[in-house]
Amino acid sequence: MSDQSWPWPPGSATGIGSLPGTDIAEAQRIVLGELPALPHLPELPDRGPGADLIGRTGGFLVDLPIELYAGRWRVAARAGRELRRAHDLMERDLDQLTEQADGFTGSIKIQSAGPLSLAANVDLAIGGRLLRDPGAVRDLAGSLAEGLRAHVADVRRRLPRATVLLQLDEPSLPQVLAGRVPTESGFGAYRPVETGTARDLLRVVVDAVDTPVLLHCCAPDVPLELFRTAGATGAAFDLNLITQLDPLGEAIESGLGLLVGAVPSTPPPAGRGPSAAGRGPSAEKVADRVRTLWDRLGFPRPRLAQQVVVTPTCGLGGASPEYARAALTAAREAGTRLYEV
Repeated sequence: MSDQSWPWPPGSATGIGSLPGTDIAEAQRIVLGELPALPHLPELPDRGPGADLIGRTGGFLVDLPIELYAGRWRVAARAGRELRRAHDLMERDLDQLTEQADGFTGSIKIQSAGPLSLAANVDLAIGGRLLRDPGAVRDLAGSLAEGLRAHVADVRRRLPRATVLLQLDEPSLPQVLAGRVPTESGFGAYRPVETGTARDLLRVVVDAVDTPVLLHCCAPDVPLELFRTAGATGAAFDLNLITQLDPLGEAIESGLGLLVGAVPSTPPPAGRGPSAAGRGPSAEKVADRVRTLWDRLGFPRPRLAQQVVVTPTCGLGGASPEYARAALTAAREAGTRLYEV
């Protein structure tokens, strides 16, 4: 049994972030009901600009407004209607969280895009991704760090008995590190960001927020060692995309918490099983899959339920409401199975 502790109870499950629909009150009720050990603040991208990952995160930036132009987010001279909408949606979301989680004493997770993925998906005012200008990327990381520090403090004020966990979503990070982010013409790519530089940029945010940080990437080539050296408490990933076991074993040995995406985020195509109709996957099969991988890596069983949190493979924004709820149920039940066996 490990002496180390992680900021969630054994046998926990949580969601990655997004859910379908536009009703934040209902989404929050579902999360608190299905994921009582580690609930999260739901994201509802179906509400449109300002509720998407980049626009929602743009609302956290300090003295660095962004706007939507020709379908893309770019740096702006001043805040426009999309950013005001992002602020308004976040305030509504936090009001619902405050009301429904009043008195909550456990750990609760909030999410934001990380600085590298933000730099790969926001344009400079003069054109081209922020990624092309290292100075602009450093400014972006500092602005995000300041905004997220205030966001975490706001959630703590609203839920003073809870432990706040911050998840930074970095879906574009492997592309950024490999120099695979395409330029506007599509004929070239931006030069790769060195691992040390990426680590320092993530550290700016991790060190600023003064709360446990989870780094999430549901893409191939998840840089687990980079996440660890950046100061993350845990790493979230899609188990289907893990092909190299050695880095995963090293991450477990180092004490990195793992949010293992083992529940499919969307059901199989019609005609390929009962879950296609909205029924969730088998919690028993999900738990067995996680347990089998853990055993292959040779770590003691009692540590599994402590260090691992079961999640969907990625956000559930593209699923039906019925399947999204069933997926969260399966994650919760799988986490319980890992704890009981």
